[in-house]
Amino acid sequence: MLKLADHWVWDSWYATDDDGRHHVFFLRASRALQEEGRRHHRASIGHAVSADLLDWTLLPDALVFADAPAWDDQATWTGSIVREDSGRWRMFYTGVSRAEGGNVQRIGSAVSDDLLVWHREPGPQVEADPRHYERFSPASDWFDEACRDPWVFRAEDGWHMLFTARAEGPEPTRERGVVGHARSADLETWEVLAPLSRPDALGFGQIEVTQLHRVDGQWLLLFCCGKAEAGDARRELGETGDNYVVPVDDPTGGLDGVAFDIAKARPFAHESLYAARLHDVDGQTVIIGFRNIEDGEFVGELTDPIPVRWDGERLVRA
Repeated sequence: MLKLADHWVWDSWYATDDDGRHHVFFLRASRALQEEGRRHHRASIGHAVSADLLDWTLLPDALVFADAPAWDDQATWTGSIVREDSGRWRMFYTGVSRAEGGNVQRIGSAVSDDLLVWHREPGPQVEADPRHYERFSPASDWFDEACRDPWVFRAEDGWHMLFTARAEGPEPTRERGVVGHARSADLETWEVLAPLSRPDALGFGQIEVTQLHRVDGQWLLLFCCGKAEAGDARRELGETGDNYVVPVDDPTGGLDGVAFDIAKARPFAHESLYAARLHDVDGQTVIIGFRNIEDGEFVGELTDPIPVRWDGERLVRA
């Protein structure tokens, strides 16, 4: 596991270098804040490396908040990493600003030749487009403008980005979480498109930290949502957890534009895991996330990898 004595650790994402070493990038904030609820607006992006996802060597932080004024001058949040054709690495990440009290989220990127030293690119590159997504208002019935947690992957027609977003609409507020979508030819200029899911009575107020991953031949959408932010019908169904999985046929949406049927989401059973990620090690898929609330207290450390498999209906422990 990855546990820091002086910092809380939470959302994480992974990359494997040419030597087979696993790099984890994670949100961290000082335990000196004492109240864990304050950590979000103090977050930076930490970095560690491991040969086996068990024993980690801590490295210098990858990214911290920018000098003001900037779109990311308050905190840097969750992202993902891809490798460009040139061999350079690109990290997409979320930023919030002091000018907006951290209420508006945007997405930008940084680049690196070695996964160690990162340089910000001009940004932001993706923002919530009001044609498709809910924007923040002090009078809103939701607490932020969701445009965060970018997950970037390549398809036949270019690069695609999934992100946490919310739709405008008449649906109850805890049913309006959607999977945001953007597309790019070069990883620099992005077109924000309609979401790849729709609000649903069996849905969620937010669909956080999305990831696409193939397990046992099946494409899966993995995401998380706290029980308090699940819709009423979802809670009445009794199908609540923290991490959820949806089977996927076409990750880019196909002809109808809806790639993810959120009503089909089923929880991955675990006592405390949140913001989990799937990663492959020696042919075995594992899941890793952070330990969340245990005995009423926030833990804030990464778990050891848990082997998993797809049983045809659910993601389960292998």
